[in-house]
Parts: sequence; C-alpha cells; structure tokens
Amino acid sequence: MRENLFQIMAKELKNLTKRSDNYSQWYNELVVKADLAEQSAVRGCMVIKPYGYAIWEKMQHQLDEMFKATGVQNAYFPLLIPKSFLCREAEHVEGFAKECAVVTHYRLKNDPEGTGVIVDPEARLEEELIVRPTSETIIWGTYKNWIHSYRDLPLLINQWANVMRWEMRTRMFLRTSEFLWQEGHCAHATAEESEARTVEMINVYADFAQKYMAMPVTIGVKSPNERFAGALNTYSIEAMMQDGKALQAGTSHNLGQNFAKAFDVTFMNKENKPEYVWANSWGVSTRLMGALIMTHSDDNGLVLPPKLAPIQVVIIPIYKNEEGLKEISEKVLPLVDELKKKGISVKYDDADNRRPGFKFADYELKGVPVRLALGQRDLENGTVELMRRDTLEKETLPIEGISDKIEEILEDIQDNLFKKALERREARTIEVDTYDEFKKKIEEGVFIMAHWDGTPETEEKIKEETKATIRCIPLEGDKTPGVCMVTGKPSAQRVIFARAY
Repeated sequence: MRENLFQIMAKELKNLTKRSDNYSQWYNELVVKADLAEQSAVRGCMVIKPYGYAIWEKMQHQLDEMFKATGVQNAYFPLLIPKSFLCREAEHVEGFAKECAVVTHYRLKNDPEGTGVIVDPEARLEEELIVRPTSETIIWGTYKNWIHSYRDLPLLINQWANVMRWEMRTRMFLRTSEFLWQEGHCAHATAEESEARTVEMINVYADFAQKYMAMPVTIGVKSPNERFAGALNTYSIEAMMQDGKALQAGTSHNLGQNFAKAFDVTFMNKENKPEYVWANSWGVSTRLMGALIMTHSDDNGLVLPPKLAPIQVVIIPIYKNEEGLKEISEKVLPLVDELKKKGISVKYDDADNRRPGFKFADYELKGVPVRLALGQRDLENGTVELMRRDTLEKETLPIEGISDKIEEILEDIQDNLFKKALERREARTIEVDTYDEFKKKIEEGVFIMAHWDGTPETEEKIKEETKATIRCIPLEGDKTPGVCMVTGKPSAQRVIFARAY
C-alpha cells in the first residue's frame, strides 16, 4: 500500500520532462518544481526561493570559511559605480559596455497630464552611474585611500554581493541579468605574490567543487579570447554537465598593474621608492547552483550531495490515528536528537496536512539524500525503512544503531556522486587530431582534447564553425607538443574544447 501510494503521488507531483527527451526543458522544469527559484516580474531576473537559497547559504558558508582560512576578510562596496571609473581601464570598459545598466536620474514626479509618474527631467545626475557589473573599478578607487606603504600589503578583501549584467537570453541560475556572487580583490607588493594568490584561489574553488559539490573540475588557463577584460591572465575551473556541455564554475584573474595604474594606486617599498601595486580578482556565483543541478540530478528530480543538502535526512511517520503518531514520535524524537548531535541536519515531518505518499515524492524531488519511513509494523519489529536518493535503493534496517549507519551512508553518497560524475567525464573526454573528426565528434556532447596553434584567429574560426570554445589550457595532464588540427602549425599541448553554457 505504501509503495502504490508513493508511485501515484510521485507521478502527479513530478511529471518532469526526461533528460533524454529535452535536457534544457528538464532543467527549467526542475528548478521550478523543486522549489529552487521562479521567474520574477523583472525581465531576466529570478526569485530565489527559500529552499534554493538554503543551498546557496551552505555554499556561501563553506566558501567563506575557506577564504578566511587563507587570510581574506569581508567588506562591502557600493552598488553604483561612476561611469568615469569604469572608463579608466580601456579593456575593462570594452568588455562590459554592452551589459551595463545605467542610472541617469534620481527622481520621479507626477505627470501633469495625469497618466501616473514620469522621470523628472530636472533630476538628471551630473554623472551617470553604472549598476555594478563587477567591482574592480570602485574597489581600486577605494584602495588608493587605503594603500600607502608596503606595510599595508597584502590587502586581501572579499565581498558577497549582487551584480547586474544585462543579458538578452537568460536561464535561471546559469545566466540571469542579476545574480549573487562573491568577488575577491587582492593587492600585493610583488608580481610573484599576486600570481601565487591567483593560483591559490582557483585551487580553493577546485577543492570546494570536488569535496563539497562532488563535481570533478579541470583547472586551467583561459585563452586570450576568453580572458577576463583587463586581466593579464585568467585561470578557471571547468566542469562537465550530464549533456556533455562545459560549465565555467569559477575564475581567478591576475590583473597585473593595470588597475593600479588606472587609479594611481602606489605604495612606498622597503627602499622608500614608489611602486604600483599588483592585483588579482576571483569569483564564483549562483551559477554553481546550476552546476550542482546538472551534474547530479535525474529524471526523478534533484540529487544533492549531503554536504550541501539543507535537509540531509527526512523522517516520515506512517500512522492511522493520533495514538499511532504519538507512539512513532516517542521512538523518532530521540533519534532526531542523536542525529543533530552528530551534526546531521534532519527533519521529522509529522505534519498532518499531506499524506505520506506526497511527502515521499516531494522529498525525492528536492533531492534529500536519505529518507526514513517508520510505521506501526516497523515499531513492532524494531526496524525502519531507509532510502538513499543517489541510487533510489531501499532497505529495512534495525532502528537500533541507525544513526551510525546514516552517518556512513551520507559519506558514501557524497563519494558515490563524485565517482559517478568523474566516470562520466572520463568516458566523454576524447582526443582528436583532425578538424574533420573534431566537427563530427563535437556534435556528440563531449570534451575534446586537441592541439591548437595558439592564435586568436584559429580559435575564432573554430568557434564560428562549430560553436565550440577553448574551455581552458589544462595545468596538469599530457604536455606533449603536436600540430594544430586546423592549421598544422606547432602546438605546445592539447587544450580542452567543448560547447558550453
């Protein structure tokens, strides 16, 4: 009876498009049905709902701890940036110009013709303001006041904020006009220190992705065409989604002295001589939510790694009357306390406004890693039914000692999700030596390791003809030189090509 009810309710509640039928539609439906986010009244923007925000909070909390362990402190800088600031670094303004939202006036007034309110033409700003697309310019304008001597360095600052980049084609979490992120901005006395910090932070992102998101990533350097506007060098972590497309999950940029020169940020060195400081910036965003969904989830809904699941264990009582619920609760509540003492987030859902079958389907859709079900027969037998979300396997276990067993299972789910994602990536990563073969294979949804001659022209030709881009030049792996698959010119090593989000 329990299983039949579950199947009926699951079908009614989920009704998700299958990934194999339409992967894009599956993703869009899942974001909404799993209660993560919804479209807002503002074009291109989304409302992150409590369950989705709870996952982001866990990401944010863990990353914040990892940043602070490297000496970083948090601060906050203005949302609005003077247009003149953005224009000081030529490459930077060119890179963001098409995405900027601009504030021109500061007041509304009643329309004399009685049609509502209009912009007051007399309230035009002396200087237009840009809604923050990224904060390098406003931060370096501030650092000029903070940095005077080598004793003020290094300056290691991060901010958690929102940004606005006016996107024409949006998809929740992956690409929206407004999104949440963190951006680190560091100042150093030497080029070597700045480069070391740039590399250190991309490795922090890789550790987080693999240990907490259970998502394998490749660390590499971006090609000049894909480099951050105004940077000397950009490092990224690249992940493979289930459809074989790449997703850039985090970036760290060596900015050299470009922004220091643009904003005249100098310091007196140990020899009492003025020098421009060396800079880097690094960031990840709510795009990680999209990566999490597309790396692990299935046709039944979300699949969450336990380390980021807002609810790691849900316990659902199955009862006929209040007396039955009371007996089950007497057994369950001590278990809830035991799990909480182990640091496991647990929810005992004894609400009487939804039937057990609905609850089973709902928590499966939301990706809760472990579900326990306990009924009258279980009480009599001293057992509990346990289901793990990653494999959908069910087993009946003794309730005695179940908290230790749950702890083991949560660790196993975390490891299993990473293993499955890694096996998928390895199976769909191939080497190609000819451009004809490349054009055929890229249609299959794969990562292609191929030789490239290092020129922007060849890279652009490949992008125009195949929609594939160089995701990164891997820092590790095969460094064997060869010849470019397009031009036949020398190539230092194979790079990763893929279509990407």
